[in-house]
Amino acid sequence: MGGYSLSDLWSILVMQGFSGLSLFSVLLLMALGLAIIFGQMGVINMAHGEFMTIGAYTIYVLSKVATNYFPSLVPYYFIFAIAASFFVAFGVGYAIEFLLIRHLYKRPLDTLLATWGLSLIMQQAFRSIFGAREVSATLPSWLMGAWKATDTIDIPLNGLFVLVISALVTGAVMLFLYRSSWGLHVRATTQNRMMAGSVGINTKKVDRITFAVGCGIAGIAGATFTTIASTGPTSGSLYIVDTFLVVVFGGAASLLGTVASAFSIAQVQSVLTFFMTNAMGKVTTLLAIIVILMLRPEGLFAARVRK
Repeated sequence: MGGYSLSDLWSILVMQGFSGLSLFSVLLLMALGLAIIFGQMGVINMAHGEFMTIGAYTIYVLSKVATNYFPSLVPYYFIFAIAASFFVAFGVGYAIEFLLIRHLYKRPLDTLLATWGLSLIMQQAFRSIFGAREVSATLPSWLMGAWKATDTIDIPLNGLFVLVISALVTGAVMLFLYRSSWGLHVRATTQNRMMAGSVGINTKKVDRITFAVGCGIAGIAGATFTTIASTGPTSGSLYIVDTFLVVVFGGAASLLGTVASAFSIAQVQSVLTFFMTNAMGKVTTLLAIIVILMLRPEGLFAARVRK
């Protein structure tokens, strides 16, 4: 096949599979945040990619602080910077929900237009603060290099780290959504807002915190993104279409569907782009998804909720 032996093909599939896991991890974290905002709240947040960029720039700023003022902390700062990325994006998301989004609930077209305008404003703010050129964070030495699984298979350490972070965040989201009072309030508000309010749930507070948590998870996605690519003002916007695709393909209100969709899209796209051009690999993946959605419009996992 194409001049490759079976051993070569196996090595290619394994390495491309791990390359796909890095893309899967970023897409999953982005889609988890969007699944909470779009799937649970019905808000079409076109600025979601910019919250990813906030997380990436947070890592960049903290890496500069550590490098210039606390060089002894460079091997350790990254873990704390990931937490900082969440809280910075959470805080910005909380403020935006209060100032803008809360006035637009049940008006999906208005949320789309308003958040699209917000994304342009945020991109210009990034250009004004950090410049138009892409920047890179200084990564700890333990994130560099690769683990040599066999003579022909090298697995990047940063990819393994991103995968672990994604698994932890996914587990935390599942835990809080299905095993905490906050998650119970979110699910009750999603199923029947009026009834949830009548039993004492502060639905406005639930909306605000839910939106902010979704933005915070996008911030973590941005933090992991810095381990595999440089950051620019439009870095997040490059992932917004793929992120919406993951959420819709998996089922808008299904977190399990989001995980399965992100994994499928990332793996197929990673393998196809090796054997085809990058553009053709993405086009082929998109066509396959369109065909599947024509046969199953509700996505891979349809959530049953009362309207």
